[in-house]
Parts: sequence; structure tokens; C-alpha cells
Amino acid sequence: MRKALAIALFAAACTAGPVSPASAADAPYDVLVFSKTAGFRHDSIAVGTQAIRDLGAANNFTVTATEDANTFTASGLANYEAVVFLNTTGDVLNDTQQAAFEAHIRGGRGYVGVHAAADTEYSWAWYGNLVGAYFASHPAIQTATTRVENRGHAATSSLPQTLSRSDEWYNYQTNPRSTAKVLSTLDETSYSGGSMGADHPHSWCKAFDGGRSYYIGAGHTQASYGEASFRAQLLGGIRYASGRSKADCRPETGYTTLFNGSTTGWSQAGPGSFTNSDATLASTGGMGLFWYSAKQFTSYSLKFDWMMPGDDNSGVFIGFPPSTDPWSAVDNGYEIQIDATDSADRTTGAVYGFQSANIAARDASLNAVNEWNAYEILVEGERLRVYLNGTLINDYTNTIAARSLAGHIGLQNHGAGDDVRFRNVRIKELGTPPGNVTREAEAFSTVSGAQAFTKAGAHGGQTLGYIDPGDWAAYNGMDLTGVVTFKARVVSGGPGGQVQIRTGSTTGAILGTLNVPNTGSWTTFADVQTALSGVPSGTHNLYLTFTGTGAGLFDLDDFTLVKGTSGTGAITGLAGKCLDVNNAGTADGTKIQLWTCNGSAAQTWTRNGQTWRALGKCLDVAGSGTANGTKAQLWTCNGSAAQNWVPGANGSQVNPNSGKCLDVSGNNSADGQQIHIWTCHGGANQRWTTP
Repeated sequence: MRKALAIALFAAACTAGPVSPASAADAPYDVLVFSKTAGFRHDSIAVGTQAIRDLGAANNFTVTATEDANTFTASGLANYEAVVFLNTTGDVLNDTQQAAFEAHIRGGRGYVGVHAAADTEYSWAWYGNLVGAYFASHPAIQTATTRVENRGHAATSSLPQTLSRSDEWYNYQTNPRSTAKVLSTLDETSYSGGSMGADHPHSWCKAFDGGRSYYIGAGHTQASYGEASFRAQLLGGIRYASGRSKADCRPETGYTTLFNGSTTGWSQAGPGSFTNSDATLASTGGMGLFWYSAKQFTSYSLKFDWMMPGDDNSGVFIGFPPSTDPWSAVDNGYEIQIDATDSADRTTGAVYGFQSANIAARDASLNAVNEWNAYEILVEGERLRVYLNGTLINDYTNTIAARSLAGHIGLQNHGAGDDVRFRNVRIKELGTPPGNVTREAEAFSTVSGAQAFTKAGAHGGQTLGYIDPGDWAAYNGMDLTGVVTFKARVVSGGPGGQVQIRTGSTTGAILGTLNVPNTGSWTTFADVQTALSGVPSGTHNLYLTFTGTGAGLFDLDDFTLVKGTSGTGAITGLAGKCLDVNNAGTADGTKIQLWTCNGSAAQTWTRNGQTWRALGKCLDVAGSGTANGTKAQLWTCNGSAAQNWVPGANGSQVNPNSGKCLDVSGNNSADGQQIHIWTCHGGANQRWTTP
């Protein structure tokens, strides 16, 4: 009787406010609500289950509710895109059932944890990594303020920047920020009993072990499930976990806000403008450009959220000089397009007019109109990568001397009717990679044909000039460890030509070819660059051989050997799969394996000097071993030679201590295949693409 009355009162309360509907594009799907308890039992479980049923009826998904752990078999879970752990407590699944659920998530399915889901299965490490953090304690039920940190996710996009409500506020044993994207935090100054300090995550999302996870700490009280804001978060979390809404749930730290309500540092160029309401910029009129005039940027990660109400058009410009004319950005910079219906080289994700996005990857990652999307624009030197909702969809290298990726950034207001909105613009400057080596071209060890030439405007006062086809120059004792790019300062009033970069001799293997254009005159210098591959580690004699048509091709002023940057992202190898930390574990000795790429923190590696780091620890050779088959593992970073990795030939990663390559054992691309070291042989199982 009391349960029926509670549900009736709850249903009446649900008329109090709207819930943002799911996109009409959502295909039907099925959700399992699991609420078994082996500890404290919340009296809100019944109304919570009914709330999810109501959300399903309004948003095209069916709901099955159970407290029977025997449902957790391969066949029992097969139909469900997401499983909601609704206020579960204690140990609720046996070993066999746990294994079935792990396989379900690894099959690309999703998990939603509500409130006491964090008070569940303390001895099951995989589950702890899935949910993100375990419960520690809570004060009495009271009103507190939640700060919404990221409003680009379906769970939070309809929320204000802050909201005040009553609930039971959890403290957690660890902070999930290093492995998940935090969506909202608690303001501990607004209530009593918080124990996590200024950074107290309250809801978060993550890609995990092939699937998706969303957790929210609210949901203790029956009244919670009648609140529009809480129901919106439940719905958005379910849609994300079920794969119906895409999001960038990679961990994020170290970013500086450029816009989150304040337009300080921004200027409008050209006609039209942006309105600014609820920390959201909305374009109007144009064509103009709202550009960040306070600073220029070189190597950086730029992130922001955007939304199109319909068939609209906009973009973000990068790499342009300061100007009050928006066409200066068009002529001198690059636009990353936002317009899903235009042609391939000018649609969403394209480098406008220069390179299409990977359309298949773009389409698989793009949310529908009226939903928010997340962009990351990653610039490292003259390499540009575009991520949509956490997925790489474009990788472009600038080779045009008249343009550069360094400069200002700006948001386009394209014209009347093109109404695109932007939120949470933030940037992380990456700095200059350490160890780059610059050499004056006229400071050769030996030369044939070309010769030093005194020239105004040249660095050091001279260039290597009189370059004709067939000439060459050698530079002895160059450290090539980690070099990935050859960058040169050139000048040409003639036909231009090519520089072939080689080692060992003038007929050695070509590591890369630099195209040198006519720069406009013999006094107009330009910077050009090319990517290198198969670069050997260590000290070598570098040979530059010159080709082209005619005589007096160009002058070479100086060149820079650019080493790998401190980039962050996936390391992909055999069969396009990723270098992965087993179960996202952080214990010393955790297995390093090959696994289907899923964008999770377990597959997010950061270059730091000669180390690769994930989850706060280092890629390590077990026991500093040097024998073929010695296993790769995760280990506390300690500066030892067992944790050093340098680029080798054919995309390999070489451990200098052993002289051996990072290798997929048995050349087997199955998920879970052990990574180890092996004698370098150039095979596909030793070729890696690094961020």
C-alpha cells in the first residue's frame, strides 16, 4: 500500500517540469534496470524504476526491471544496450555473473550507475574502474549547490551552470577525474560534510573496456526522481551509455577557459555578431568572425562544444594574423567546418577547401541537429588533428608556405539563418617540444655543387645557395632520436624544387621529401616542412639531396629536426587496434595488451620525454628484461631504462636498453593479446602510429 501511494505521489510530482526530449533520430532500444541490494536498501528504488520507465515511454526505449542476478548471462543481457545499476548495494553478482557483465560491456554496451551504485562490489576491481569511484561516506540529507562543469554532454546540456537541490551527497574514496570526464561537481562551501575539497566530482562519464559508463551521485530521495533536472540527467546518461548520443568522455586537465560566459579578450571582425546568454554564444548575421584577439597560439589543444538547430553553417578558424577583416582569416588561416550537409571538403570536420574529414568516422560520431557536439582541434607545429566527440576524424599537415597553423583562433558567424551555438571554449598550450635541433644550412660538413652565399635577411647572414639539381650537402653527427619532422627556412625567386632527406649517403633511403615553392622573390623567406618516417635512432650523418627542373632552384637558410611532441592520444598498431592497459588497472604489473580502440583512459597515452604514460604510470619492460618475449607492463614511473621508448624504423617503438621493439606477440590481433619486446624486424606487429 505504501509503495503504491509513493508511486502515485511521484507520478503527480513529475508534472512539475519538462524533461529535454531525446532526438527524434533515436532508434528504439532496450534498457535493463537492476536494483538488487545486499546492504542498505533505498526506499526510492520503486519510484526510480518508474521514473526510468516513464522516460523510456517518452523517448523510444523499453525498460525491463529486475533484481534477479541470474539475468546476468550472455543470453540474458544480449538485448540490452545499457544496464542501469539503480541504488544497488553490496555484493550482488557472483563470479560467473560478473564475467558475463564484463563481456557485455566489452561488446560495446553501456552502464549507468545511480547513487549507491558506487556502494557496490568493493572487491570487484573491474567494476570499481567501470563506475569510476567507490563510496566513502555521506553527511545528512541537505540542500547543496552543484556546478555543471561540462554542458556538452546529453546528461547536462539542458542544465544551468549551477543548480541547488536537496539530496544525500556522497564523498568518494578516490577522485575519478584522472580516468573520466567530470560533468558536474559539488560546491562544498554550500553544505556541511563534504570531504573532497575544491574538486568534488558529482557526475561523470567515461569510455571503458570497449563500452561506455555514466555515473551520477544523486538519487537517494524519492523526490529526486520527480525533478526535471535530475530526470534530464538520467535520460542523457542512458542515451550516452546506449550509444544514442555521442560525447567526448576522455579525461581532461590543464585547460584555460577562453569563453564560459565572459567575452573578455574577444573581438568582432566584420558584420553580424554573437549573442551571449547562459554562457552560450549564438551566431547572428555575417559573414563575420568573433576572434580571440588577446593572444596568438602555436601548439595547443583547443576544445569547445557546438550545436546546430538545423541545417546551419559555421566553423572555427585557426592560424590567422590579427585583423579586423574576417576575410584575412579565410586567406591566411584554416577553417574547421561545421555544416553536415555540404560537400566533402567543406562539411563538418573538414579543413575547409583543403581536406575532407574521414566521413565514415565523422558520421559515426556526429550527433543530430539540436544536440551538442564536442570538438578538439589539436595543433602540434604544422600538424592539425580534429576530434569529434572524442573520435579522430581528420589529420592534416600544412605544407603551404604562405599559411601556418600558428596564430589567432576565431568563431565564424556565417550569415542570416546560419544559427550555430558555442559553449565552453578552452585551450591547453602544449609548448615547444624539447630537444629540437636547428642547423644553419651553410654549416655543412661536406657539400657538392651548392655553396655558402651572403644574403640580407638570412639567419646568420648566409644561406646555402647556388642550388641546382643533383647538388647535395652533408651534416655529420646529427642526433636523430625521436625526429618526426624536417622544417626549413627557404627563399626562392626561381622555380623551387625538392629537398630529399637521407642518412648514410647521398643514395641512402629517403626519410622524407620537402617541397620548396617559389616564395615570391629572392628576398622573401618562408618556412616549409615535411613529415619523416623510418628515422633511425641515435647519431647519424644526414644528407640533403636537391632535385628540381632548371638552375638556381632555391636557397636553404637553415633547417630544424623536430622531435616528437608531448602529444596525447591512442597508440594504434596491428589490425588498427590500440595499445591498452588491461581493465584500466593501475596496479604495478598490469598487463599491456592489444584491444579494439574505444577512446578510454586505458588507451590514452601521453609522450613525456622518452616515456609513454597512461593512467599516471609508465609503459615498462618487465624486470628491465632484454630477452625476446619479455612482457610489457604498466609500472610506476621511475626513470629507468626499462621505461624508455624511441621511434625506430617502420613506425616501431624501440626500447634502447634492450635494442628491441614493442611487439604484438604471435602477430595475433585478437583482443587481449599480450604486448612484449622482440628483435626488430619491421613486421606489421611492430608498427605503431603514435599521437
